[in-house]
Amino acid sequence: MLRRLVQQASIRRHISNSYYFNSHLSAPSSSPPSLVRKCCLSSSSSSSTQIPNSSFVEQLDEANQTGPEASATISIDRSGLYNPPEHSHEPSSDSELVKHLKGIIKFRGGPISVAEYMEEVLTNPKAGFYINRDVFGAQGDFITSPEVSQMFGEMIGVWAMCLWEQMGQPSTVNLVELGPGRGTLMADLLRGASKIRKFTESLHVHLVECSPTLQKLQHRNLKCVDEDTTTISGLARTPVSWHAGLEQVPSGLPTIVVAHEFYDALPIHQFQRTSRGWCEKMVDVAEDSTFRFVLSPEPTPATLYLAKRCKWARTEEITKLDQIEVCPKAMELTQTIAERISSDGGGALIIDYGLNGMVSDSLQAIRKHKFVNILDDPGSADLSAYVDFASIRHSAEEVSGDVSVHGPIIQSQFLGSLGINFRVEALLQNCTDEQAESLRTGYWRLVGEGEAPFWEGPNEEVPIGMGSRYLAMAIVNKKQGVPVSFQ
Repeated sequence: MLRRLVQQASIRRHISNSYYFNSHLSAPSSSPPSLVRKCCLSSSSSSSTQIPNSSFVEQLDEANQTGPEASATISIDRSGLYNPPEHSHEPSSDSELVKHLKGIIKFRGGPISVAEYMEEVLTNPKAGFYINRDVFGAQGDFITSPEVSQMFGEMIGVWAMCLWEQMGQPSTVNLVELGPGRGTLMADLLRGASKIRKFTESLHVHLVECSPTLQKLQHRNLKCVDEDTTTISGLARTPVSWHAGLEQVPSGLPTIVVAHEFYDALPIHQFQRTSRGWCEKMVDVAEDSTFRFVLSPEPTPATLYLAKRCKWARTEEITKLDQIEVCPKAMELTQTIAERISSDGGGALIIDYGLNGMVSDSLQAIRKHKFVNILDDPGSADLSAYVDFASIRHSAEEVSGDVSVHGPIIQSQFLGSLGINFRVEALLQNCTDEQAESLRTGYWRLVGEGEAPFWEGPNEEVPIGMGSRYLAMAIVNKKQGVPVSFQ
C-alpha cells in the first residue's frame, strides 16, 4: 500500500511539472506534454575545433494515469550532439617544440603572435633552433660573413681599434659581441689585433650568448683557458666572459658593441592592412593540427609599437604598404645600447641585411641552405627577417641626445674603407693555389654583387656577393666624433 502511494505521488509530480513547462514554453497541443530545450555550442576561437550548432531534446512522456503500475519515462535525442574523435593512446609524431607551441595556444584559448612563435622556435630553452646545435657553416643551415673569410673579422677589429683610438685609448674597455655564433668573428678579430698589444691588453671580451652548445664552441675557438675565476683567450691573453643578455655586462667602462647578424633574429610582429584597419598576423592551430596564419580580430598590445613606428615614417611610405613588420625587441635593445654609450662612452657597430625604412613581409625560414615554409617543422629551420635600420636610428636618437647615428652604408663600402682590398692582395702574395681560390671566393662574397664573374666551378656553387645586400650602421658617443668608414 505504501509503495503504491509513493508511485502515485511521483506520477502526479511529473505531470504537474510537465504542464508547468508546457504552459510557459510551448504552444497548446493535443499531443502529450513535452519539454523542448535547444543548446547551441560554438567556439569563437580559431584555434579550437569549431563545434557545429547542436540541440538535444528531452521528451517527457506523460504517465498513464489509468493503471496503478504506470511510471514516467525520459528519452533523450543525442543525434545533434558533437562527438569528438576517440582518444588515441598511440604516441604523437609531434616534436616536443610542436607540442609546446600547441599547448601555449590551447592554454591561451587562441592564437599567438608571430613574435612569440619566432622566439620559441629560435630560443626555447629545450628545443630552440639555436640552443642545442651548431647551425653555422657549410655543414649547418646557413653561412655568415665570418665563416666566409678571416678578413671579415680582421676588418671589424680594425674598426674597433680605430674607435678605441678616438676614445683616447682607454686602459680598460668592454668589447661586447651579441650573438657570436661559433666565435669565428671574435677569434679573427683578436688574432688580427694581437700585434697591437696596448689595444688587446685593454680589452675584456663579453659574449652575449644563450646557447650552451655555442658557448662551448666559442670557448674552444677562442683558445680559452680557465684560470681560477677567470677565463683567458689564448689568442691575445684577453679575459672572456659569457652573459645571457646585454644588461648583465658590467657597466661603468667604455664599451664597444658588435652586433653582426643579430638583429635579424629578433622576434618581429607582422601587421596586415584590412578593411577594418591594421590587424596583427597570428599563428594558430588548424583543424588538421597543422599551424596556420590568422588575423587578430581586435587590437593587440603590439599595436602600440606599430603606432610608434608609423609616427617615424612618412605618410607616403605607409600608404604603399599592405603589410608592416615591427620589432619591439630591436627598439628596446637599441635604446639599451644608446643609454650605455651615452653614459659610459664607446660605440656600437650593427651589420645585417635589411632596409633603411619600413619593412614589409620579409620573414623567412632557412633549413640546410634552402628556403622552407615558416610554419613547417618548427625548430628545424632558422627564422629571420629584414632589419629596419631607420627604426634603429630613431630608437637611439629618441633615448639620448649624447649619441650620434651614422649610416647605414653598404657592406662593400664599409669593408673597402677599412682596407680589405689591400688585405686580400697581401694574403694572395703568400699562399697556395687552393688558398688563393678560397681567398678570391671569400672576398667576392663579402664585397661583390651577384654571381662571381671569375667562377669556373659548378653553377650551383657559384659565389654570390653580399656586398650591397648587407648594411652597416654605427652608434657612437658624440664626444668621439664620426667613426671610421662613416666619415
